[in-house]
Amino acid sequence: MIHVVGLGVSHTAELSSEAQRALQQVDLVIGSARQLTTIEALLPIGKTTVELPKLVELKPLIDDVLAEQKSVMILASGDPLFYGIGRWFSRHFAQSDLRFYPAVSSLQTACHRLGIALQDLEVLSLHGRPLAKLKTRLRQNQPLLILTDSQSYPQAIAKLCVDSGFPHARLTVLETLGYPQEQIRTFTADARVLDNCEFDPLHLTLVEPGLNLGYLPEFPGIPDQHFITDADKPGKGMISKREVRLSILSLMQVNAEDRVWDIGAGCGGVAVELAYWQPLASVDAIEHHPERLACLTANRERFGVVSNLNIVTGRAPTVLAGLALPNKVFIGGSGGELPQLLAQVWALLPDKGVLVASAVTENSKQILMDFWQLRADAGDSQQETTQVAVSRGETLAGQLMYRPNLPVNLFKFTKTMTATTAGGGQ
Repeated sequence: MIHVVGLGVSHTAELSSEAQRALQQVDLVIGSARQLTTIEALLPIGKTTVELPKLVELKPLIDDVLAEQKSVMILASGDPLFYGIGRWFSRHFAQSDLRFYPAVSSLQTACHRLGIALQDLEVLSLHGRPLAKLKTRLRQNQPLLILTDSQSYPQAIAKLCVDSGFPHARLTVLETLGYPQEQIRTFTADARVLDNCEFDPLHLTLVEPGLNLGYLPEFPGIPDQHFITDADKPGKGMISKREVRLSILSLMQVNAEDRVWDIGAGCGGVAVELAYWQPLASVDAIEHHPERLACLTANRERFGVVSNLNIVTGRAPTVLAGLALPNKVFIGGSGGELPQLLAQVWALLPDKGVLVASAVTENSKQILMDFWQLRADAGDSQQETTQVAVSRGETLAGQLMYRPNLPVNLFKFTKTMTATTAGGGQ
């Protein structure tokens, strides 16, 4: 067996009676130097211990132990199945080989120290993740409890809050919880005193953002002018306008673990919002134009979607061959290759896969109408289309007027199994 044991939040381990019995019986105990120190008083004399190696070395080590019909205990800080190492074990070993022992996490302890209900907080782990990911979770007046690492120390979090439009955010840093030297300090993000503070590496940070004075969205439909584009005026250039973008988001209905292609991503309006609002999906944004690529890259960083938005440089359909297959595709630009792209993407999509495409020119619209008829004749899809015609209010000589944008035709095709496929190809 593999026993994954939570140590709680204390300078001495607080093990349940079950975990203590397992500790007596296992052949090997693995943990970091700090974790092994916390259980010194509980370790039986002569018990074999090993310092926790890198994860790539951990699985072979445990496989060797199991191959010898021996048991192993893994020490985990806090609660192993709440932003802990327990998830890694669930992914790499059979459930029948695992036994988990819960404990109080540092997040729970922080809430009790501050008198805040855990369900009223958002929780984010930046441990081993880019700091920019914080931008995807900052919301006005929504407290956020953050597990940090050396790249997400309080000064870096404070700077990101200020730069993103939350200068009055309040940061509470909780250090070495459960240890004699425990310390809790509160700062405002724009406080200069933060610059000269040092913090113990063992800490977490509560961010209370306050008012949103910047560009990060609170709800789908990011204003066009908040994107970096290849035009001189804000909100102009190669980007799907907000009203059209909202329709595309609605048609795509991206879920957790979806893999999405955005072909002809332009400056990234659609790709950024797809990745922003569904962080558990993976989005490949395909673009070849150098200036638009630069804007796409800048917007990826600007909105913090650095973990799940992958930029693919090149022209479709050529670059598609090297990508993991999608289950949802949006075609916003085709460079004259629309008929080939439609056929190729449709062949790649699995059952229930979704293809959404937009058309502004009459030529593109006719190609999509033909594809619509082709799918109707084949009986292999559910189809939906709409035309989005938007007029935006402007002033002329002090008077309100509405200036129309070019109408955009959106087509959605959801793949269904044909009778031939359902019958096993007979």
